[in-house]
Amino acid sequence: MAPLASTLRYGARLLAALALAGGTALAGAADDDTPRKAFRVCKDPGNMPFTNARGDGFEDKIAALFAAQLGLPVETYEFPQRLGFIRNTLRFKVPGEDYPCDIVMGVPADYGQVLPTAPYYRSTYVLVFAPTEALAGVERPEDFLALPRETLGGLRIGVFDRSPASAWLAHHDIVDSGVPYKSMSPDPDEQPAQVIGRDLAAGKIDAAVVWGPIGGYIARQSKDKPLRVVPLASEPGVKFDYAMAMGVRFGEKAWKAQIDGLIARNRDAIDAILREHGVPLLPDPVPRAQAATSAAVATAAPASR
Repeated sequence: MAPLASTLRYGARLLAALALAGGTALAGAADDDTPRKAFRVCKDPGNMPFTNARGDGFEDKIAALFAAQLGLPVETYEFPQRLGFIRNTLRFKVPGEDYPCDIVMGVPADYGQVLPTAPYYRSTYVLVFAPTEALAGVERPEDFLALPRETLGGLRIGVFDRSPASAWLAHHDIVDSGVPYKSMSPDPDEQPAQVIGRDLAAGKIDAAVVWGPIGGYIARQSKDKPLRVVPLASEPGVKFDYAMAMGVRFGEKAWKAQIDGLIARNRDAIDAILREHGVPLLPDPVPRAQAATSAAVATAAPASR
């Protein structure tokens, strides 16, 4: 586990390297055939339910599962998941030194900044709320939208800025009910899920529209105030469901194939970890038969680099 001091030391070396290299840092693909000594994960040390410094997140658990099957220890390189996360972790390289980590455990399946693996789960945004008073009968999104307009207009609905939730509010003419939250906090100890969960518990907001894993986490953390989690379906102009993959560096096709094989062979174990963490799951992003074929095709050679 790389402490903050390690991140700062890397930063200092990068500045020196930039001065020597005329301001250009290398970010090409690494050799893909050198034996790996560890399963090296790029992660945020405070981003539950995905990751944290203690390894409690579901991405941490899946990384540990894969590392055990490869016979490797887990090593992590920590950096807050803010703008520039990939640039400062997976693609970060000081000339003459190795990359600090080799895989990001959760990226959208079509994410353009990495070479994505096969998807390993698909989830959707959810509506999270305490099922009391006006919201007691809400079991589906249609129930919520069918509430009297004066009721909807009086609700305070938490949404993260620049998320599909904002488009959903606009699409259903309830923008005035929205309470905006920042998806990225300058405070590394302030997790977005904690902020919305705390405000739901305190009654500062009546409901929230958040990414499914965050909604499931909020509900599981709310011990004194039971919360209901209602999955939302994509609709014209509002995309809520996304397939999630893992990300490796461009050019590292053998490493990607190895991770694809691990994903395919461990679908049931991965699903169990996701459900244990309250992640709402949609049907498989890759049919099981196709996944099994991919696993058979993927090489079982020792982990490279």
